[in-house]
Amino acid sequence: MKQVVEHQSDVLVIGSGAAGLTLALHLAEKSNVILLSKGPLSEGSTYYAQGGIASVFDEEDTIESHVADTLIAGAGLCDEEVVTFTAENAKSAMEWLIHCGVAFDKEETADGDESNAPYHLTREGGHSHRRILHAADATGKEVQVTLQERAQNHPNIKVLERYNAIDLITTRKLKRPGNRVLGAYVWNRDEEHVETVKARFVALATGGSSKVYQYTSNPDIASGDGIAMAWRSGCRVANMEFNQFHPTCLYHADARNFLLTEALRGEGAYLKRPDGSRFMPDFDERGELAPRDIVARAIDYEMKRLGVDCVYLDITHKPADFVIKHFPTIYKRCLELGIDITKDAIPVVPAAHYTCGGVMTDLHGQTDLNGLYAIGEVAYTGLHGANRLASNSLLECLVFARAAAEDIESQLVKIPMPGTLPDWDESKVSNSDEEVVIAHNWHELRLFMWDYVGIVRSDKRLERALRRCAMLQQEIQEYYSNFRVSNNLLELRNLVQVAELIIRCAMERKESRGLHYNIDHPNKSNNPLPTILHPEQ
Repeated sequence: MKQVVEHQSDVLVIGSGAAGLTLALHLAEKSNVILLSKGPLSEGSTYYAQGGIASVFDEEDTIESHVADTLIAGAGLCDEEVVTFTAENAKSAMEWLIHCGVAFDKEETADGDESNAPYHLTREGGHSHRRILHAADATGKEVQVTLQERAQNHPNIKVLERYNAIDLITTRKLKRPGNRVLGAYVWNRDEEHVETVKARFVALATGGSSKVYQYTSNPDIASGDGIAMAWRSGCRVANMEFNQFHPTCLYHADARNFLLTEALRGEGAYLKRPDGSRFMPDFDERGELAPRDIVARAIDYEMKRLGVDCVYLDITHKPADFVIKHFPTIYKRCLELGIDITKDAIPVVPAAHYTCGGVMTDLHGQTDLNGLYAIGEVAYTGLHGANRLASNSLLECLVFARAAAEDIESQLVKIPMPGTLPDWDESKVSNSDEEVVIAHNWHELRLFMWDYVGIVRSDKRLERALRRCAMLQQEIQEYYSNFRVSNNLLELRNLVQVAELIIRCAMERKESRGLHYNIDHPNKSNNPLPTILHPEQ
């Protein structure tokens, strides 16, 4: 058996998207950080985010308006204190990004000199003003590449790529006094063995869990790892029933995960049936600029009513040079697939996109477990409520990463480095010769979650889903106990746990609100509350 390798740092950050990178860079000025990435450093949801980041830069816009738009989109379940905190800190978070070198688009000037030009602000569904800063239609890529370059060159940040976090190490699990995180067991994918990371603080920045669904806009890493690990360590989770389905994912066999930014509709694109007629005005007076949950349900309804595989997003009525300038990434990718978006309507379907619920935290990102923080999509802060407002997601990463960094820095001198941690025990497991079991269970899980816990739900569908989930959990736990870990096994174990949490939250909500629509409970309740699950239940 290989000797377990042990790493040590002041802070272990699990996840390398906007949240993890921002936290690591803020902390690295005063502490040593290990940044853990499941794949290559850039392979996360941030890199693929097209739209932009919401912040009040226009003199005619106000923080109060940003707050109001967020509360409306959240359908009565946002925490107003958290929304206000986020909106008030948005501009300084953006200024920090700009200081780091992120190049947001600016308005065109007569002389072509953009150095003093104002930023070009776009508008997306649910926003009452133009307040989205963006880098063409590849904002996430610009943020990711800029921040990861700074992290890779920082002497106090040690990057571990191709490492899966398996589980958190806590005093309670080791039967020691108190309830504090001490580090984590991590799987080195290249060496194929488990290593130990010891840390004063641990931060989960692992993103969401949309890979639990058959169709998703997310990259493969979005398997709910942080949510599952936190739950297994005794943390509460909340509002997992609110999974946002992005209305417009490209429908094409060779580009299953390619997202078509909401900014297309913000700039005038229409949603159309196969016969070329618009349908969004039939569902909402805001038409294509209605919040995502309304648009996704409208598309789902039209597809089922007409028996069609997709609907169409059409921006051909806009000048071709305008479309190419504002959406170069989409134009290029679609052209590669034989679709010229300046001339052709784009086939689209809804796809699982964003996890609005997650691990419960306070305004500093602190969870129920001492020393453990959760930031970004993995967390439930109360910002998004029953539906996330467009372009508030990267903003949440930035604002809460800085808040968590300040909180951790204030405690660093008080918290000693954990003592000796036990090695990972592989003495009673063997290599599996039945990988087909993982593949089959993986497919079954994602299919029944799509069919039974998708855009439209019912009590009967949820009960079926929970029964299937329990059977899979039993099989997977038996498999996990007997065989050595692998990437697919670790992700499947976490996904089936997150699936159970989504189903249980959906079953507890006896109403339809925001992203959760149950045909057996079509109306809103008069006194909505977050759905909170406790690990001891």
